[in-house]
Amino acid sequence: MNFDLSDEQRLLQETLRGFLANECGPPHLRAVFEGEGHDPALWKGMVELGLAGLHLPERFGGAGLSQVDLAIAAESLGHGGAPGPFLGHALAGLAIELAGSEAQRERWLPRLATGEALATVALGEPGNVWQPEEWTLAAGERLTGTKTNVPHAAIADLLVVGLAGGRLGLVERGAQGMAVAPIEGVDRVRRIDAVVFQNTPCEGLPGGEAASGRVRDAGLVLLAADAWGAGTRLVEMAVDYAKTREQFGVTIGHFQALKHQLASMALDLEPARALVWYAAYAQDHLPEEAPRSAALAKAHLGDRAMQVARDVVEAHGGIGFTWECDVQIWFKRCMFDRAFLGAPAVHRERAARLAGW
Repeated sequence: MNFDLSDEQRLLQETLRGFLANECGPPHLRAVFEGEGHDPALWKGMVELGLAGLHLPERFGGAGLSQVDLAIAAESLGHGGAPGPFLGHALAGLAIELAGSEAQRERWLPRLATGEALATVALGEPGNVWQPEEWTLAAGERLTGTKTNVPHAAIADLLVVGLAGGRLGLVERGAQGMAVAPIEGVDRVRRIDAVVFQNTPCEGLPGGEAASGRVRDAGLVLLAADAWGAGTRLVEMAVDYAKTREQFGVTIGHFQALKHQLASMALDLEPARALVWYAAYAQDHLPEEAPRSAALAKAHLGDRAMQVARDVVEAHGGIGFTWECDVQIWFKRCMFDRAFLGAPAVHRERAARLAGW
């Protein structure tokens, strides 16, 4: 049995990486990182590549691809350090596909697939609350309460909101009583906001209670894939630096201690790629294994990518700690991937419970 990517999946990967290399090289990425954290022209280009509707059904204008394809896209975006609202938009579209009524699907999915509308998910609550069984925002036709760490809420046309009891609801841009305030997050190319609802109209997704866990698990897989891509890029940066930085008349790549460190980084990451792909595959084909595999992928990649990021900073010496060094952009991306939707410890505990330990 062949567990590798298909030719079509490799083409998707190469296309995205090539696009980002051409349109979002380090100078442009740094400008976005230091600026607003969003480049509308870059997002438009991603939409034209089909990224906005990659996983949505073809009858709604999407490509109808699998969760593995979506994870490959996330991996490529992580490798490129890509700014933009991909994560929230992808999860919001999945939520409507899984939990929405036919009317809701027909209204929103074609617009999301073409990029006409931008969506995001409002899942986090104050106190580091992320999981569907922990949400406290009361479900109903009107909402009053706060959601935090909402990706790109300030520019989204639609929010999929996590509600008490694991339910999901839709709130449209500019709804009465909704206020959005920026949060100074660590990853400046994936901006987050706090959203306050005060008697705000909300339209429930009929299948939200059954689908919210699947949406969360899909998010865990995408974060793990993004972390793998970002970690791999960091290793490449460390190797390139080792080949050019000189000490005592030779490049530092000649030093055995650094060779061992670089090899350890690669060994930490490369086997974990299969963990991510398996977790993505399980989302579509192995429903009984999907929750635990997603939790394990998020927990493991969150920690491994973060450790690699620390090691790469060390490999760069003093310059690795500075704002001027591009390492800090991917370092902070790994920090975001580790924290968003819950820290590794949360998901290890969940994986243990799912295994009956």
